[in-house]
Amino acid sequence: MNQRSRLSLLVMQTLIISLMLALLGRLFYLQIGAGPKYRDAALSIQSRDIANPATRGLIVDSSGVPLALNRVGLAVTVDRSIVDRQVDKGAAVLARTAKLLGLTYTDVYRQTRLCGELPQADQGGCWTGTRYQPIPITKDADPSTAFAIVERADLFPGIDAMPVAVRNYPGLAGVNAAHVLGYVGPLTESDLITASGNRYYRSESIGKAGLEFQYDSFLRGKPGVRTVIVDRKESVMRQSQNTKSVPGDHVVTSLDVRLQAATENALADAVARARVGGYRADSGAAIVMDVKTGRVLSIASYPTYDPNIWEKGLTVQQAKDLFSDAKGVPALSRALQGQYAPASTFKIVSLVAAANAGYNLKATYSCPASVTVGNLDFQNFESKSQGTITMKNAIAISCDTIWYQIAYDEWVRDGGLSPKSNLNDYFFAAARGFQVAQKTRIDLPSEASGRLPDRQWRTDWYNENKNYFCNYQTRAKKNQLTPFLIALAKENCIDGDKIRGGDAVNFSIGQGDTVITPLKLAQMYVAIANGGTIWQPTVAQAIVKTDGILVKEIKPQVLGKLPAMKSTLVFLRDALREVVVSGTAATSFAGFPIAVSGKTGTAEVFGLNADGSKKDNTAWFASYAPSDKPRYAVVMMVSQGGFGSSTSAVGVRKIYEALFGVVGSTIDPAKAIFPSGRPPTKLPKISATTKVNTP
Repeated sequence: MNQRSRLSLLVMQTLIISLMLALLGRLFYLQIGAGPKYRDAALSIQSRDIANPATRGLIVDSSGVPLALNRVGLAVTVDRSIVDRQVDKGAAVLARTAKLLGLTYTDVYRQTRLCGELPQADQGGCWTGTRYQPIPITKDADPSTAFAIVERADLFPGIDAMPVAVRNYPGLAGVNAAHVLGYVGPLTESDLITASGNRYYRSESIGKAGLEFQYDSFLRGKPGVRTVIVDRKESVMRQSQNTKSVPGDHVVTSLDVRLQAATENALADAVARARVGGYRADSGAAIVMDVKTGRVLSIASYPTYDPNIWEKGLTVQQAKDLFSDAKGVPALSRALQGQYAPASTFKIVSLVAAANAGYNLKATYSCPASVTVGNLDFQNFESKSQGTITMKNAIAISCDTIWYQIAYDEWVRDGGLSPKSNLNDYFFAAARGFQVAQKTRIDLPSEASGRLPDRQWRTDWYNENKNYFCNYQTRAKKNQLTPFLIALAKENCIDGDKIRGGDAVNFSIGQGDTVITPLKLAQMYVAIANGGTIWQPTVAQAIVKTDGILVKEIKPQVLGKLPAMKSTLVFLRDALREVVVSGTAATSFAGFPIAVSGKTGTAEVFGLNADGSKKDNTAWFASYAPSDKPRYAVVMMVSQGGFGSSTSAVGVRKIYEALFGVVGSTIDPAKAIFPSGRPPTKLPKISATTKVNTP
């Protein structure tokens, strides 16, 4: 063998030895060095986590009365590991079960399928958990039905019945509170995507709306987890670990069940009264707040729904009804999400604007039947002239034309259609100071903001809609091609980006493009009542553990101060008192023994209902009481409810009657909801069986 051959053999041997050493080194790393890591990875492929949900915390009122609790339900469940092994994949047994429970086979089949097993378009009601735990078909089975299933196990293989915890809203004292409490529901893919660091298990139920959603991280607790090991056929081989669940914490609210029930009843009564008067009255809202803290004492929306339907099992028809226009969209919280023109209740902003602009609030002003702006006549309410009156009387009788004149004069001073560079914009500035366009930041989800149609909003709106208005006759529907709407579109095309004289005068009386939520108006009147402090509304007061230990106190925050001098607020409070003494709300509060201050509002609504009828006015009444030492602010709104004085003001009176224990024209302290004159401040002892003491 020559030298070159020996060298080649040596190189080959070295290469082979190197490869063998590398393979041995890799084998050592995989078996010894990284062994635990890969054993855990292999175990995770074989392991399945089964969550045992924790007992959800209670939601209680300020006295400890349960608003949301847990009751024992009887669930009929399906074990997929048994059902799937049947010849027909369980079709026969599921059909028998559906018939016994009075359900359709399709619904039962869908409820027992994993979401990934169904087409994307047909996943409503699918099971979000795993196949290794009992899948509930219903949680509210009749005991006799459950007994029939257990007794005839041969006819129902894989079907069982067991007690389960069911979220329940007991409705004590007649309370509904669906929109503020919310509901719980199964975890979805979107919930997992937006988990924000929370560890969720697919079989869990979590808060979906209201307080249940807002404080879910406290209420939910920590689920227990049972980990099982399965083989390649998905059969359970053994249990790996089992951790116990940790109960959720309780949420103590500032609500009072008696006041909440009284508010809901007064709102429903106002709607019924408006309908008797010939108005459509399709929806409404009412709010009671503590003016010293901003805490919400009651909040109601109409129409509403039974919050327990989510746990009972929502039918297709019920789901449609919740969002049906014909039913009034019960799912929508009018208090937080409804946006309406505030009408004359907005004159508190205009009065502050006038005072800041230098107008003498103690002077007299002309209240003619109408004011001409450009080629349009803007009418006073009911087209009546009230002569020359004081500003206080103008607020009391709700004169519009005074504000038309002031707003128009200020618009001219600011340059009219050619605005100056150094604008005062007193009316818009005052509205910003009241935070009209901002959310109240209440501790409830899905709050809508108001709309302040100032110069910036007008520019943005014009840029978004210019093409539509400039091509209106080709883009609008046939029934919208009326002479008025065509002329309006032409005007908006030419100078829709400008604040016009008509925009200014409409803004001064809370009409035009201005919209706010009932909750925002309540926040504004709270600030008037307490001397100018804008509070963040809160519903929850504290989070406490099951043993009563305080976890977190939820303190209201100050969001700002009203842009008004002390003398202006004093004058405004006197004027609001005059509304009830001799003005538009005098009849509604005749003989009432508690001094109430407030403002009526009757907002004109542009447009037609679905049946082609013209929309009725929105009825408002915003108030606080007692007038000399304000403690409570109460606001009611009835959409298409007619006049604020005869609809909402009467409803607000009923709420005050419950608050103060008023019977007729006398006060019965024993019937007052808060006998001490203020809501409770001490945290209550919490029990799921706390009783309600009705006044």
